[in-house]
Amino acid sequence: MGEAYIVKARRTAGGRKGGRLRDWHPADLAAQMLDDLAAGLDPALIEDVIMGCVGQFAQQSTNVARNAVLASSLPESVPGTSVDRQCGSSQQALSFAAATVMSGQMDVVIAAGVESMTRVPMGLPFKLAHDAGAGTSMSPAIQKRYPGIQFSQFMGAEMIAKKYDLSKNLLDEFGYESQRKAAAATKAGAFAAEIVPVTGLDTENRPVQHTADEGIRHEATLEATKAVKLLSEDGRLTAATSSQICDGASGILVVNERGLKALGLEPLARIHHMSVVGEDPVIMLEAPIGATRRALAKAGMKIDDIDLYEVNEAFASVPMAWLQQLGADPSRLNVNGGAIALGHPLGASGTRLMATLVHALHARGKRYGLQTMCEGGGLANVTIVERL
Repeated sequence: MGEAYIVKARRTAGGRKGGRLRDWHPADLAAQMLDDLAAGLDPALIEDVIMGCVGQFAQQSTNVARNAVLASSLPESVPGTSVDRQCGSSQQALSFAAATVMSGQMDVVIAAGVESMTRVPMGLPFKLAHDAGAGTSMSPAIQKRYPGIQFSQFMGAEMIAKKYDLSKNLLDEFGYESQRKAAAATKAGAFAAEIVPVTGLDTENRPVQHTADEGIRHEATLEATKAVKLLSEDGRLTAATSSQICDGASGILVVNERGLKALGLEPLARIHHMSVVGEDPVIMLEAPIGATRRALAKAGMKIDDIDLYEVNEAFASVPMAWLQQLGADPSRLNVNGGAIALGHPLGASGTRLMATLVHALHARGKRYGLQTMCEGGGLANVTIVERL
């Protein structure tokens, strides 16, 4: 089996719902990412585009990956396919791309993700299907297996907080730290190497360069974080300890040894391990814990061997439970902030986290990085990379 190398890792800065990226059609935004990854290369060498997207509906329907290729400067000969593994969609796209080049079927593949939560709001397909009387994804067989059960990420996040005894104060402190770290990273220019500048619109509809994550609350205080209203009366989570609705795109250029030679590029990192697991779909969001244990065992590693972790901050309770159960070092977790501050553009988050992780490893001179994220349906991907 051959190796899979990351040679480029890029993302747009996150845009708030209705924010600076509101005027971008998602296929066109993804096309900007493809053009950036292909810059300076012979684009005809790109053999596939595998793109994660959760809301594959309306402007993100009809194979958004192929539409992004057609909206880009890539030749028509470049194919594209779209992946839905919920929040892990583009992390799974990276796994598929890596497996493809490792097997030698292809030499140069782009793994990417896109989500415009402004233009295709979360839950819109379910709402329209319900209103049209078209039914839901909860088939009779699923309902028989899980009678009276509602699959809800919000409920799952609260269940995790209670199961692992994570108090509201601890969750609030985590949410504040995400904002603080993201603000500090932005001020220090830590994201400069990974962000693709695009033109957005300000509140007055004037063109503006979008080069910084729009959701970061640079003046956040712990007191203000604690004052945010609870999402449910008997819960512990608030909007300040939950990921932000976000627009964005991200992408990774993945190659094997032949691809390296053909492109004449130096690798940023090597894919060391990749896996995915399924667990309880009711509590749903704790799968990264078991998935990480399994991944480390298969890779012959311990958590202390990992220098940096990116654990998606869907809700503060998820990475906090992960830290607790893995006995991981909090100082290595989401060192530049996470989705609570930077936003969670669903299908784009997987390769967004990887872009941030790879560049953070280089900036800090570290060797191994681990990425994992909770996913709807009780799933979790794990990817371990080695900086080169």
